[in-house]
Amino acid sequence: MKKSYFIFILLFITYSSFSQGLPAAYSSNVRIADSLYNAGDYLNSGKSYSMAFEANGWKGLSNHRYNAACSWALAGVTDSAFFQLERIAQKANYTNYGHITTDTDLNSLHGDTRWQPLLDLILQNKEKAEVNLNKPLAAKLDSIYIEDQKYRQQINEIEKKYGWESKEMKDHWKIIEEKDAVNLIKVKAILDQYGWLGPDVVGGQGNTTLFLVIQHADKETQVKYLPMMREAVKNGKAQGSSLALLEDRVALGMGKKQIYGSQIGRDETTNLYYVSPLEDPDNVDKRRAEVGLGPLADYVSKWNIKWDVEQYKKDLPMLEKK
Repeated sequence: MKKSYFIFILLFITYSSFSQGLPAAYSSNVRIADSLYNAGDYLNSGKSYSMAFEANGWKGLSNHRYNAACSWALAGVTDSAFFQLERIAQKANYTNYGHITTDTDLNSLHGDTRWQPLLDLILQNKEKAEVNLNKPLAAKLDSIYIEDQKYRQQINEIEKKYGWESKEMKDHWKIIEEKDAVNLIKVKAILDQYGWLGPDVVGGQGNTTLFLVIQHADKETQVKYLPMMREAVKNGKAQGSSLALLEDRVALGMGKKQIYGSQIGRDETTNLYYVSPLEDPDNVDKRRAEVGLGPLADYVSKWNIKWDVEQYKKDLPMLEKK
């Protein structure tokens, strides 16, 4: 699922693979597929993903195959959706059971006889990957992950149906805020007792959950745990790409410019998205590469933003006023 969240919502990054070294046609078609998805043209989005895979000898990154499955499912092309999902489950040992079981993009697949065997395989992959983990902590973080993501995955649907300023959307945000408050109490207790736990202890999803909950917390909490996450990255217990998002969030929250360009704003008048104030735009891709993030142009295309660094520098004083 690729959802268009802006400044206060985390772009889901658990499957964030980046396409350095892949054919230009692959990356180009993935960007087109993303844009078509965001425009609601799911059939042509799925076709564009296929063109990307063809350009790379029919090989594709797991996150792109998953997104292709979402497009095919939404377009009603069930066989193609299952092909992509079964491929990453069988060939790439896909393990994110919590995400796939709550992803509303895939609702049309639930009544198919292939759905449960697919889930069983993914659950087996997850159990194999977590055989040496702290099972109680991993299970607790898995449940927190589901609570963190489940309601955020419904935001776009509610906005499309009722509008961003609707009572339904405001009520939905109240639910998210309530869930976030409960999740934060649980995660702070874990961090304060154990420190930042790596994937070797709580699994990849559990490790990501620690970041997600802190990323969605209040500014004071983010500032408090930022040094702990920095240390975790140094020790291989957290991803540099995740830390980059938290660094950007904290910087903007303190009235500074972001460093990596991860935070996206939306103009309330035009409803157009923009890159929130960014330090040294000329060298942002160099900084992004250092922490494992792909080019900014690829990232912002998800919001139909065309990255033009010279134009951005001209617009920056106006963006800072926003």
